[in-house]
Amino acid sequence: MKKSFHNPKQLFEPRVFTHAVGVSGARMVFVSGQVSYDRDGIVIGQGDIREQSEQVFRALGHCLRAAGASWSDVVKLNSYMVGPDSEAVNIYREVRARYLVPGQLPASTLVGVERLVHEDLLLEVELVAAVAEKAPKPAARRRARNKKPTGR
Repeated sequence: MKKSFHNPKQLFEPRVFTHAVGVSGARMVFVSGQVSYDRDGIVIGQGDIREQSEQVFRALGHCLRAAGASWSDVVKLNSYMVGPDSEAVNIYREVRARYLVPGQLPASTLVGVERLVHEDLLLEVELVAAVAEKAPKPAARRRARNKKPTGR
C-alpha cells in the first residue's frame, strides 16, 4: 500500500490536517459516525466536549481494531460538532492529536451543526482508513501457481 500526503503550495499550510491524501493498493475501512454513547446507549459526558471527545475517539479506536486497522491507517476524518467555538474546537483537536500520527495527518473536515441525533450529544466523528493488504505467504503462492485447472 502506498499513501501520499499533499499540501499544495497554492493553499495555506495546515497544522492539524492534510489537504489531500492519496492511497493505492489498500483495503478500505469505513467507520460510521461515532458519538459518546456507552455500551448501553447512555450519553457519556453530557455538556462536556472533552469527555465526549474522549469517548468518541475511544469508540473509533474499537471500530478500527475490529476491522483490522489502526490509527496509522486513517486517511479521512469527518467531524460534526454542535455549536463549535474556539475553546471546544481546541479541546477536540487536543484529544484527536493523541490518536493521529504526526506527519501523516488525515484529510479532515469539521462541520458546525445545530443538533445531532440526541439533544445531549455534542460531537460525532466518522472516518475512513486504508489498510495494507497482507501479501500471501510464499507457500500459498506456490500452491496457487502449481494448481492445475479442473477442466470444468
